[in-house]
Amino acid sequence: MNTDFSSLPPRIGSVLASIANTSSAGTPAEGTNPVMGTALRLSDAVESGAITFEDVTQLVHTLRDEAFLSRSRRLHRYVGGAALDTAQDKLRHVAEQICADLPASSFEAYRQLVSSIRFAAVFTAHPTFALSNPVYDALATSASQEVPPETAPFFTTHRRAAPPTLEEEFTLASQAITRARDAIDQLNVALLTTAQNTWPDQWSTLSPCPVIATSWVGYDTDGRTDIGWWDTLRLRLRMKLFQLMRLERQIAHEGILAPDLSNTLHRAIDCVKEQISAVPAGPSDGQAVARFAELMVNGRKTALSAASDLNDLLQAAIDAAPPSAQVPLAVARAGFMAHGLGLAHTHVRLNASQIHNFVRQKLNLLDDPTNLAQRRALLNRVNEALDAVTPVPVDFGALLSDPSSAGRLMMTIAQIVKYVDSATPVRFLIAETETGYTLLAALWIATYFGVADRIEISPLFETEDALVKGEHIVEEALRSSAWRDYVRRMGRICFQFGYSDSGRYIGQLAASYQIERLRLRIHDLLVRWELTDVEVVFFDTHGESIGRGAHPFRMADRLDYLSPAHVRKRFASSGIHCREETAFQGGDGYLLFGSPELATATLATIAENLFLSDQQKSDPIYDHPDFSADFFSSVIDTMKGLVADPGYAALLGAFGPALIDRTGSRPPARQSAEAATRSRITHPSQLRAIPNNAILQQLGWCANTLQGLGAAVQRHPETFETLNTSSPRFHRALDFARHALACSDDKVLKSVVCMLDPGFWLDRASEETSPQKQKAFLAIMGDLERLNLSAELHTMFRRIQADHLALREAWQHAPRTEPRIRLLHAIRIMLIERIWLLACRIPFFMPRGGFNHEMMMQHILCLDIPTVLKEMKHIFPTGTGPSDLDFHEPRGPREEGIYVREHRDIFTPMGEMFELLREISVALMHDIGAFG
Repeated sequence: MNTDFSSLPPRIGSVLASIANTSSAGTPAEGTNPVMGTALRLSDAVESGAITFEDVTQLVHTLRDEAFLSRSRRLHRYVGGAALDTAQDKLRHVAEQICADLPASSFEAYRQLVSSIRFAAVFTAHPTFALSNPVYDALATSASQEVPPETAPFFTTHRRAAPPTLEEEFTLASQAITRARDAIDQLNVALLTTAQNTWPDQWSTLSPCPVIATSWVGYDTDGRTDIGWWDTLRLRLRMKLFQLMRLERQIAHEGILAPDLSNTLHRAIDCVKEQISAVPAGPSDGQAVARFAELMVNGRKTALSAASDLNDLLQAAIDAAPPSAQVPLAVARAGFMAHGLGLAHTHVRLNASQIHNFVRQKLNLLDDPTNLAQRRALLNRVNEALDAVTPVPVDFGALLSDPSSAGRLMMTIAQIVKYVDSATPVRFLIAETETGYTLLAALWIATYFGVADRIEISPLFETEDALVKGEHIVEEALRSSAWRDYVRRMGRICFQFGYSDSGRYIGQLAASYQIERLRLRIHDLLVRWELTDVEVVFFDTHGESIGRGAHPFRMADRLDYLSPAHVRKRFASSGIHCREETAFQGGDGYLLFGSPELATATLATIAENLFLSDQQKSDPIYDHPDFSADFFSSVIDTMKGLVADPGYAALLGAFGPALIDRTGSRPPARQSAEAATRSRITHPSQLRAIPNNAILQQLGWCANTLQGLGAAVQRHPETFETLNTSSPRFHRALDFARHALACSDDKVLKSVVCMLDPGFWLDRASEETSPQKQKAFLAIMGDLERLNLSAELHTMFRRIQADHLALREAWQHAPRTEPRIRLLHAIRIMLIERIWLLACRIPFFMPRGGFNHEMMMQHILCLDIPTVLKEMKHIFPTGTGPSDLDFHEPRGPREEGIYVREHRDIFTPMGEMFELLREISVALMHDIGAFG
C-alpha cells in the first residue's frame, strides 16, 4: 500500500508502514490481493490492541479530509480558477469579441445574437444531497479562494443527519439559482456596456438573454409522492415572489425615483405574499382551497400576469435615470424579462405511463402503445381525438376531484398559466418516452385543459430502446399534422436526454455516442419535414461526474462533450437554431454555483463556449465511422451482457445499498419494484440510476463507465491509440474512463466478492488456531451459504476482470487507483469483518415478531445494521436504570440491566463501526467528485 504515512497519527502510521513493508505474498486467505491483505492485518492490529477503534476513526477522518481538499482543488480547476476579476474579464472579452466579429458593426446583428436564449442552466434536485450543508458550504468556500487551502476545516462527520425535505431542496436550489442569476447579470453587464460604448444612441432598448436559469425543484413528480399540487403552486408562487423582490432591490439599490414602477411592484409583492400564505396544506380542506382560489383569481391583475406588464415602466425608468444608473437598470430589466415572473423558468416532469393512463380513461383507448401491432390504430385514434378535442374549463375545485397524476399536473399548469405567469412557457418533460403516441397523448391532454400553447412537451430519451428508436419516436409524432402545427405555433421543439439511466444499461461512453447519433437523426427529420425554422432545445440531464454524463475534468470540456462541434455545425448548416440546456443536480451540481466566484467562473466558461468556441476545425473521429460504430457497439454488447448477468444484480444488492445514506426524498427503488428496498434485487432496473451508480462507486468498480471498453479497444488497438491522441471528441469521451480507472480497483472488487464467498471463510477457519474465531468463521460461512451469492458473483467478476485485462493490455498508460482510495476500501473491508465477527457473539434469543437469529444474520451480512440494532433494543433491553426516588420502604437492589454488557461490547461498537463505514463512503465520494 504505497502512500505517505507522515501525516497520520504515529501509532497507526507505524502499523500501516509495517503492513506496506510486509511481503506481498500474504497468507492463503489474503492471496496476492493487497487490499484484502491490508484489511486483514488492520483487523489483527485492532484485535491485538496495537491500534484502537479511535485510531481507525482518526485515520478515516484524515483520509476523508485529504479527499475533501483534493475535491476542492479539483472544483477550483474545473471552472478555470475562481478569481472574480478574472471571470469578469472573460465576460468582457466575450462581449467585445462578439462586437468585433460583427459585419459592419451592425447593432441589429448584435441584438439578434444576444437577445435569444442560447443556453439554460437547469437546477434539479434528485437524491444527490450526500453531504451536510455546512460541508457543501466549506467545499465551495475552499474552492473559491485564489489558492485553495492546505488544511481542511474539521467536521465530526461530513454526512447528512437526515435526507433533505422538499422544503430544504427548494431552499438549496433557490440559493444556487440566485447566485446563477447574479452571474448572468454579470454577463449582461458586459454585453450592455459594450453595446453602450459602441452604439450610444441605440443600446438602451437592448434586453440580452443568452443564458437563463431553469428549475424543476418542487415540480418534478416523476417517481415522487411527496409533492402535491398545492406544494407545486406554493413553491411556484415563491419563485414569483423572489423575482419581484429581486427587481425591487435592484431598483432601490440604484436610488431611482420611479414611483409608478415602485408602487406597482410593491402592490404585486404584497398580493403574492398573501396568496402564498393562503396556499392550502392539502386537498382535504375545501374551504381553504376556496379562499386560496379567491385570492388567486381576484389578485391576478395586482400580482401581475406577465413580465411584459412592467416593460414600459422599466423603459421609462432607464430613460429617466442618470447615466451611472442606466446600465444597472437595463441589467435588471434584462434578467426580469428573460425569466418572466419567476426566479427561474419552470420544468415539470411526469412518467409516460401516467400520460397513457389518463388518455386511456378519457378516450377509452385500451390498446397497449408499446405493442407495434396496435400502435398504428392508436396513433390514428389519438390524431382523430386531437382534431375533435374541445377544451374544458379548469378551476381549483377540479384539482380537488381529479385522482389522476397527469390530470392534476396539467390542471396545475393551467392555473399557473392563468394566475402566476401567463407568458413564460412551462416545459413538460415526459420520462421513459418510447413511442410517438406518448407525445400526441400529452398534446391531447394539454389541449383538453387549454394549455397547449403554453407548455413545451419534451420526450426524455434515456433507455436503450429510446435511444436506438428515438428517431422513429420523433417521426411518429411528426407524421401528425396536429403535432407539426403545435411545434410551429410554439416555435421550438424540445428533447431531453438522460445519461445516468442510459449509461448504466449500455455504458456511459456508448450512451454519449448514441445520444450524438440521435441528435443528428433529429436534424435530418426536421429538414425532411421542413421544420428548419423552429428552434431545437437539447436538454442533457446528468450528474456532475463519471457514470452520469458530466465531464469530470473541465467545465469547458463538459460543454463541448455534451454539444459536439460536429453536431452544432450540422444544425447551423441547415439554419436551425439550437438551445443547449444542462442539468446541475443537487448538492454536487449546486457546488458550481456555491459562491459568487464559482458561479461567475462557471458562467464565464458557458459564455465562452457559446460565443467564442471554434467550430471550424474538423475532428478525425468522424472520418472513421466504421470504427465508431464497431467500437461503441462492442461496449454496448459487453455492458448488456454484464447487466443481464445474475451476479451483477447480486453485487448491487448484497450489501451495496447499505454503504450509502439516503440522499434525497425520492425513493431509491423504482415504483414498480419497491420490494428492492426490502429484499435482494434480481435486476439492476429495480434500482434507480443514481443509487445504482453510487453503489458501484462504493464497491470500487465503476462498471457503468468501464465495462466493455476492453473488448472495444482490443478490436482496434492501433486506431484507438491514434484517435485517443488526435480526436478531441474521442479523447473527451475517454476522460470518463480515465477518471473511472483512477477511482476503481479490481482488487477492491475482488475483496468484496471474497467477503461474500463462503469458501473464503472456510479457508480462514482452516488456518485459525483460536477455537472461538474458528467457530465464528464457520458460522459466517454457513450464513453466507444461505445467501447463495458466491457462484454468481465469481462468474460476474471473471467477466469484469477479463474485460479489464484486455483494456490494460491495449491501454498501458491508463490511470491506476489512488493509494488513498485503496486504503479507504481496505479499512471498510476491515470494519465489515469486525461487524460480522461481533454478530457471532450475539446470544441466542427467541424469535420476536418473526425476527429470529437466522434472519438477523442475513440482515447483518447485508449490512442492514440499523434494522438489527433496532430489534436488539427490544430483544435485549437494558432497562430504565436505577432510580434515586424515595419509595417509602427499605431500599432494595437496583439492577443495572442484565444486558448492559451485550450493548457495551457488541451493539454499541457495531453501531459505531457502521457509522464509520458510511463516513468512508463520503470520503470516497469526495475522491470521485460526486454521489452516483
